[in-house]
Amino acid sequence: MFHREHPFLPQPICSKTARLAVKENNMNKREIVQSLLDSVQKGDFKSAKTLLADDFQFSGAVPQPINQEAWLGMIASMKTAFPDLDYHFKVIGADDDIVKTTAQLSGTHRGSFDLTNMNLGVIPATNKTFSAKLENTKITVKENKVTSWAVEPTEGAGMKAILEQLDVKVPTVV
Repeated sequence: MFHREHPFLPQPICSKTARLAVKENNMNKREIVQSLLDSVQKGDFKSAKTLLADDFQFSGAVPQPINQEAWLGMIASMKTAFPDLDYHFKVIGADDDIVKTTAQLSGTHRGSFDLTNMNLGVIPATNKTFSAKLENTKITVKENKVTSWAVEPTEGAGMKAILEQLDVKVPTVV
């Protein structure tokens, strides 16, 4: 009788089952991040917003961390300014709540680039192309929502590098 499993007692979880549960959890987080990346690439900001937590923060590629509203405004402005904008997103791994990705932005500046949220005003089209360096990112997912997107500072990437390639003078912070 002691060798039979009792239906009312908790059953031991084998290590394979535990590994599958962890893998499935990471896949879900990877899928959430992939959905966000796909929405951003397509310019579907309404869908992107549904994947973001209310307290979402974006940091690393901009001088100061920005919230959900400012980030969505910035990427919408980028899509307007660079109609051919390509993020070259790639999900490369996941560890607990963190999904690691890479991005390498490129595009042609054909429309007004509204950076008033960053105190840079509106930059008229220059018709210049840019291609930023590959940057690594860590995107945190909690309770099926993206809570943060942290870009690893990389020389030749980020907003400063994009503006420099467009020959836009960036004010220095003292």
